[in-house]
Amino acid sequence: MAVTAQMVKELREMTGAGMMDCKKALVEADGDMDKAVEVLREKGLSKAAKKAGRIAAMGLVKTAFAEDGSAAAIVEVNSETDFVAKNDEFITFVETLAQMALENDAADMDAFMALPYEGEGTVKDALTNKIAKIGENMSIRRFEKFSKPGVKYTGYIHNKGQIGVIVGMETEASAEEIAVCAKDVAMQVASMNPKFLDEREVDQDWLENEKKIVREQLLNEGKKEELLDRIIPGKVKAILKEVCLVEQKFVKDSDLTVQKYVDDVVRAIGKDMKLDSMIRYEVGEGIEKKEEDFAAEVAAQMKK
Repeated sequence: MAVTAQMVKELREMTGAGMMDCKKALVEADGDMDKAVEVLREKGLSKAAKKAGRIAAMGLVKTAFAEDGSAAAIVEVNSETDFVAKNDEFITFVETLAQMALENDAADMDAFMALPYEGEGTVKDALTNKIAKIGENMSIRRFEKFSKPGVKYTGYIHNKGQIGVIVGMETEASAEEIAVCAKDVAMQVASMNPKFLDEREVDQDWLENEKKIVREQLLNEGKKEELLDRIIPGKVKAILKEVCLVEQKFVKDSDLTVQKYVDDVVRAIGKDMKLDSMIRYEVGEGIEKKEEDFAAEVAAQMKK
């Protein structure tokens, strides 16, 4: 069957693949459009596999919320470069995934990757197609959904998606009534990066390690061993005020703690409100980034 320019155009629009790749796929498939799509997908898998070893530590965090604030979701998708993270198609992809995380109850990443994605097969298939089309390794790194009864969720996105935060407030107030307060708290989480909501949630292994560090610091300062048990509790209390959200100084008014700010809002709106949960995603946190010598990279490219 003869392959026409119109067929190539149609396949390119369907798959996002390059013009010559589409033409070759149609020739290989003897003009069968569905088979040509499969050929490109197979080649896309091959391309994606070659890119899988590259470090993807850039990207975006996006959030999605139920209209009444009763549920929320957050997703991080990584790319190799900041340039791709600013690509409109990539941004739309991450926003779509956040909405899918909100609308589904996938138990883990495998289940999420198996969800159907807008006519492209599964989420995994859509990711593979994006890798083949855009030409960079990408990964859907993590996601989380929140929908606890009696809790309203609000969030904050910093620097166009480099940090994303969701805050849950246990309250009978509406999402609109708590919107300003909850967003202020979410901004606090973004800027001050608390480890825990309050002292009740402090990880005990982490706390014991902090106590050991404080003890060694005091000994190095020349403090006597017999005095340490009296000094350490005060030092630890100061640390907890820095790492527990409710104890932190409120960034918009340093005369208040976050808890005091929330309490003031409760009095103002006349409805109870209690901080229930928080989550903070920062793009690439914990990923070992490859250090590049930019001058050497340019020189290497010029030699090719």
